[in-house]
Amino acid sequence: MDYSLGGLIVLIADVYALYHIITSAASTGKKIVWCLVVLILPILGFIAWLIFGPRGGNASA
Repeated sequence: MDYSLGGLIVLIADVYALYHIITSAASTGKKIVWCLVVLILPILGFIAWLIFGPRGGNASA
């Protein structure tokens, strides 16, 4: 098995994003959309989540 360091970093970043999306105060619909974006587009989805994603306690409803 040959794993690259870049792939491992993307995996860790996506798991981090998914955890924070699921535990955010955003609505269920927004959580599902963000999770799908991060899962379908791992790198671009993570970057978009960092910029536009739901925040911990101050997510807009």
